[in-house]
Amino acid sequence: MLGFSERIEQGWDWSGGRTRGPPALPEDLGPDGEGCEARWHSPTFRIILFAERWAGHETQPLSPSVSPSALGGCAEPSRPLSPPCHRAAETRGVLGIGCSHTLGDDAGSGTLRVCRRRQRGRETARPAPRLGLPPPPLPAQASATSGPQSQAPSGEPEYTPPYSLYGASSVTERAVTRAGVGSGGSSEPVGRLVQRAGDSPRRDARPAAFGDQGRELGPVLGVPLLVFTTQTLALDNGLLSTPPMGWLAWERFRCNIDCQEDPKNCISERLFMEMADRLAQDGWRNLGYTYLNIDDCWMTGRDDKGNLVADPKRFPNGIAHLADYAHSLGLKLGIYADLGSFTCMGYPGTTLDKVTQDAETFAKWKVDMLKLDGCYSTPQERARGYPKMAAALNATGHPIAFSCSWPAYEGGLPPKVNYTLLADICNLWRNYDDIQDSWGSVLSILDWFVEHQDILQPAAGPGHWNDPDMLLIGNFGLSFEEAQSQMALWTVLAAPLFMSTDLRTISAKDVDILQNPLMIKIHQDPLGIQGRRILKEKSHIEVFMRPLSNGASALVFFSRRVDMPYRYRTSLANLNYTSSKVYEAQNVYTGDIISGLREETNFTVIINPSGVVMWYLYPTKNLETSWP
Repeated sequence: MLGFSERIEQGWDWSGGRTRGPPALPEDLGPDGEGCEARWHSPTFRIILFAERWAGHETQPLSPSVSPSALGGCAEPSRPLSPPCHRAAETRGVLGIGCSHTLGDDAGSGTLRVCRRRQRGRETARPAPRLGLPPPPLPAQASATSGPQSQAPSGEPEYTPPYSLYGASSVTERAVTRAGVGSGGSSEPVGRLVQRAGDSPRRDARPAAFGDQGRELGPVLGVPLLVFTTQTLALDNGLLSTPPMGWLAWERFRCNIDCQEDPKNCISERLFMEMADRLAQDGWRNLGYTYLNIDDCWMTGRDDKGNLVADPKRFPNGIAHLADYAHSLGLKLGIYADLGSFTCMGYPGTTLDKVTQDAETFAKWKVDMLKLDGCYSTPQERARGYPKMAAALNATGHPIAFSCSWPAYEGGLPPKVNYTLLADICNLWRNYDDIQDSWGSVLSILDWFVEHQDILQPAAGPGHWNDPDMLLIGNFGLSFEEAQSQMALWTVLAAPLFMSTDLRTISAKDVDILQNPLMIKIHQDPLGIQGRRILKEKSHIEVFMRPLSNGASALVFFSRRVDMPYRYRTSLANLNYTSSKVYEAQNVYTGDIISGLREETNFTVIINPSGVVMWYLYPTKNLETSWP
């Protein structure tokens, strides 16, 4: 499939909200390979979809102008489309064959239906996380300096990265004993891991052990170093020893810049100050939700010295003022930039020659976290730019946590992603697709993390975390049970907890989920070990486990059923608890206590459809040393 720049050179246009590269074909087209609809709300978009000619495994462009007979009558535009415009549009789903796609504009509506046959057994590329229009024209004062730079200016030396995220590296990759990560060195992990982080991924890779009755079963307590491992390498800034918590604007407020029509909800100083007030006054800060994070669409361009400038109408007092306000409330401010010609929504990017300058600007503003996206950048630019930004942030002397989107742009897996080296560069990183406000989106992210947990789990630890993206709780796409499930599953995965909802109007039941003190205690456990799925039943019940301090652990019993509450009966022995201890379990959501649990004790949990039962399990007695 042609790359983004190649298509632009050939005059092909495609539309959506954000982009990480060309639209890719999803792996599953639904029953019998039937096609899906792409919907839009503007006659000004010319949508280019890509279909594969399966007989010869060729990829060809398919546009509404193509005759329906070209691919068996599959292209059925409901109305003619005029030439493309440059207005950014929000997306739902992934633009491409076999998905549902919605584009937003006020000019009109239309429908394009696309279908094709699925060739069973043949893998297709996973959907691109973000899709977008060619960037809109920037303000006059920004256009001269915000474009891509092929050469560093004469005043700044050419930067050569000390290492690469790719499998081939100019330095020897370091293997971590017991963790089984890194492709170099000869140290063997203690025990057997199916897939090491430096190995090429196999789609048919199986878990470490399988039980009977169709259950997927991996080693858990008693041999924790076989699977539950941590890394010793970390970015040397001393930050984020536990996964960060806070609030991030993107999922709920996106790139709403219309402050005239929607002053309460547009990306503006007012919005962030009001959210800061809520974080400080409604109990969030005291529970650990301390980051107030700006995403895309905050800037307007660069000044005559090349410095990034916040939009003067929406941020009249500037970012430094907003940082001071956050700090006065005991909060921290995060900001967004993009390592490319433009941000994902078409604002000025941080090209390689601007990395040091922008890092110094953020430090001058006293920003506490930087999220660096990767739209409109090449793999080579990312391989140079992310390490360069890490070094530049550290060189400022101001502590700035570094959130990278780098792995997500490289597919999230070895050999293109080397997590051993990545931990030396970033404090947290996005691995996979952007989350959307739907339960299906949550499940797709969870499935990817589970499928590749043998690679991802050893990569996480204090100071360096996998990031499956924001919490949807408090928005529109999740039921109560699904909201509880996302909170529990993100907690057991030791994921950053970035809410993205309107804290001014959030319901009491959603507050109870997000402010659950025992949940947060588990999430912030100082061991910093990421949990994993340890059991998958034929009954569509899955069990996740995360080891915690002082011999404790978190268990999540998760139901993928959609029919009725399910009575799931099991024992600690079935979950590979082998120690001679007596345990007590506290239900994280209800507070109920279950006492006297031994290895052989059978118990039953009732799990609602798409819901969870979550336990905080801790030893109360050691039978081998206790006295009568």
